Amino acid sequence: MGWGRGSPRQGFFAAALLAAAAVAPPAHAADLTPPPAPAAPASGWEFQATFYGWATSLTGDIGARDLPAIPVNVSFGDIVGHLDGALMGDFLAKNGDWTLLADVFWSKLSADKTVGFAGPQLDFSQRLLVMQGIAGYRLPVGPDNFDLSATAGFRYQRLSVDTTLTPAGLPFGLSSSDVKDWLDPVFGLMLQYQFNERWFLNAIADVGGFGLGSKLTSQGFVAVGYNWNKSWSTAIGYRALYTDYESITGPRQNFRYTTTMHGPMFSIGYHF
Repeated sequence: MGWGRGSPRQGFFAAALLAAAAVAPPAHAADLTPPPAPAAPASGWEFQATFYGWATSLTGDIGARDLPAIPVNVSFGDIVGHLDGALMGDFLAKNGDWTLLADVFWSKLSADKTVGFAGPQLDFSQRLLVMQGIAGYRLPVGPDNFDLSATAGFRYQRLSVDTTLTPAGLPFGLSSSDVKDWLDPVFGLMLQYQFNERWFLNAIADVGGFGLGSKLTSQGFVAVGYNWNKSWSTAIGYRALYTDYESITGPRQNFRYTTTMHGPMFSIGYHF
């Protein structure tokens, strides 16, 4: 069979196909690639950094060595008069049903007193560090704006005391330093309740120690706050921290610290 030229109608269709091919845009490689994959979902983590002021008062009993325990009842005004510095803040991370909270409180106090009439001078300095970390898991109770979590974590306390007794008329004195620190497991509850888009309530209650560090430690905290926008909030509340700790390491090395730190708090939080 040979190849012929074909009829006029066949020639017309062939010309039309060639014309269509001439005006059609060429296919590019991009036209053949699959559509882009959807963006990865957000991590779900929410964070808050908070700086706060705690106007603490101190009540209880403190004893060292073989001396009897001394009752302590110090108001916030007395503490401010001897306060050399303080640092207070916490950091919260939240993802789904999980909440993580780290908190730091540090303060330094100092005082001096002349013993008797023209007697020696006693200089006293104290530094207190309280660090705690807790993890909470939301309990299946209440509506979406009622977040009640069971918590477990630790509380670390370190108390440093320096004393110097300088006899009158002498350029030097007798100094002593003592450091006590202990770590307690703590268990409790944490509440985050959102009244509406602006107002909220936060609360914490825990108990721990059980003789592993201190005999007993417990904490209570409640605050009402206001969201000024998506990034900033403020809150005002009240916090109390109880500690019953005793250390007996040998003759004349006893230390007893049974105190309650308590007072109002004011905080500023940054959310991101």
